[in-house]
This record gives sequence, C-alpha cells and structure tokens, in this order.
Amino acid sequence: MNLFGVMEVSGSALQAERIRAEVVAANMANAETTRTADGGPYRRQHVVFTSDAPQASFGGQMLAASVPSDAAVGGVRVTAVVADQGNPLRRYDPGHPDADKDGYVSYPDINPLTEMVDLMGATRAYGLNSSAVQAEKGMLSASLDILK
Repeated sequence: MNLFGVMEVSGSALQAERIRAEVVAANMANAETTRTADGGPYRRQHVVFTSDAPQASFGGQMLAASVPSDAAVGGVRVTAVVADQGNPLRRYDPGHPDADKDGYVSYPDINPLTEMVDLMGATRAYGLNSSAVQAEKGMLSASLDILK
C-alpha cells in the first residue's frame, strides 16, 4: 500500500457514509409524505455499498499487500441508492386529501427507530474513518520529525 493509501480508503468511506447519512435524513424527513411526483407515497431509500478494491484471490491480495506498490488500494463507493419495494402502510383517515374511496391513506413504511440506528451507524463509521485519517496524519508528522 502506498503512503497515502489509508487516507484514500478512509476518504472514500467518509464520502460513502456522508451519502448514507443524507439518505437516512431524507427518509426521516419524508416519513409522513403520502404523495410524491410519482403519485404514490414516498418509498424508503437504501444505500448500496461496493468495494473499490481490485478483485483477486485471497493469495493474490496477500501478495499484493506484501510488495510495495503504488497501485490503487481500493476503498468503498456507493453503487446505488435504491427504493424499498415493500408495501406502504395503510391507515384509515377519510378526511385526508390522499384517501382512497374507502378512506384509507398509504403512508411510507418508515420506522423512526430503524432510521435512527442507521444514522448512528453512519455517524459512528464516519467518526472512525475520520480518526483513522487523523492517526495517519500524526504518523506522517512523526515520521517527518524523525527525519529532521
């Protein structure tokens, strides 16, 4: 791994976790949205992560890690943000403007507890990757001090 490989990996994870937190915030903000531009209720969004590491066998990965190189080290990236395909929740509210002929309104199937757990996970992962960047900066600074 090159000198700045850890920063590249942590930087890509910071970007991915930021997007994850934004999607969770959008889910929370739209928890009561019964009508979107598509006509139906808001659909909960999920973030799909993918590894940017070159695909190789375990032995190939170990060999590549043991030989100093400037090759790309990988990281993580957001492949897609996909909508939940589950059925919306139906509540009886005949006075609501989006109620059907039977008086039922379709609401997004968003659980605030699930969203908060996802947000806490994204926040924690963001903080840990930020700490890894700070630790590497400290190691680089200490290395430069040794060379003086």
